[in-house]
Amino acid sequence: MNIKMILMSSAAALAAISSAQAADAIVAAEPEPVEYVRVCDAYGSGYFYIPGTETCLKISGYIRFQVNVSPNAGGASDWDAVTRGQLQFTAKSDTEYGPLTGVIVLQTNADNASSQVAKLDSAYIDIAGIRAGLFYSWWDDGLSGETDDIGSKVTLHNSIRYQYEADNFYAGISVDELEDGYYSAGEQPNNVGVAIGIGGKAGVFSYQVTAGYDTDNEEGAVRAMGTVAIGPGTLGLAGVYSSGPNSYYQAAEWAVAAEYAIKATDKLKITPAAQYYGNYGIVAGDFNDNNDAWKVGLTVDYQIVDNFYAKATVNYLDPDQGNDVTSGFFRLQRAF
Repeated sequence: MNIKMILMSSAAALAAISSAQAADAIVAAEPEPVEYVRVCDAYGSGYFYIPGTETCLKISGYIRFQVNVSPNAGGASDWDAVTRGQLQFTAKSDTEYGPLTGVIVLQTNADNASSQVAKLDSAYIDIAGIRAGLFYSWWDDGLSGETDDIGSKVTLHNSIRYQYEADNFYAGISVDELEDGYYSAGEQPNNVGVAIGIGGKAGVFSYQVTAGYDTDNEEGAVRAMGTVAIGPGTLGLAGVYSSGPNSYYQAAEWAVAAEYAIKATDKLKITPAAQYYGNYGIVAGDFNDNNDAWKVGLTVDYQIVDNFYAKATVNYLDPDQGNDVTSGFFRLQRAF
């Protein structure tokens, strides 16, 4: 056999082997397309669809640094620096009853590196005006400054409520568990409360009326607030009355507060305010008769850049029976 025949035979053998291998070749599967995050604009800015679902999710929160100043603010010291981080997850989806909303708020407060408190700040379900879970009551609301004291000491409750809402009006009723609210000596913290809230806007005027009845203490409170745009700012007025110490209001038998929030520039707001208390404080389970008190303060808010704010406040409290107290804080907060 000559060289030419050997080469031709070898070529034929290689071709046969290649054909056999080609017949048995493994073809790689095409990768499945990736579902990228889609913007959900049905509920406002910041929402996106959770991949593979029709549920829209928004992640927001803030980082806060604050220095508090008051007698014994930090134990033996008259000042104390604290830091807070908060995350809020809001999920929404359409249903035949309207949007189904779920909210979870996680918060961590750090007095220092070795002393930190993490908590569930809110968690609730909301649909068709019904809200159930852990959330802040209407008694958490107040005027825009940091001087007024017209709300509950504790405003975060496990509650169920119904709230009707129109364009410029709302009205609702809630049943609140008041386990960590006010209770008389010898009683157990097992209170239940019923609260109502009514509010709305009419042109430049806004208003809110809130009432609550503490079934365990058998006492109640009612509060009215209103604001109106006047000149370069907004005038705010509020009044509250409590039939006796209870979880909804216990600072005094009655109080009135006023402030004027001046819009000095697009970024600067200056708010002087004052409050007067009648029968201030609690003695032997009842309000302290003939112990009135007054309070004055100033709050300054400044927007440094978008989503970055500074706030400073100073307040002076002078009760008839007791020592006067000066307190305040300075805060930096970055929201997202």
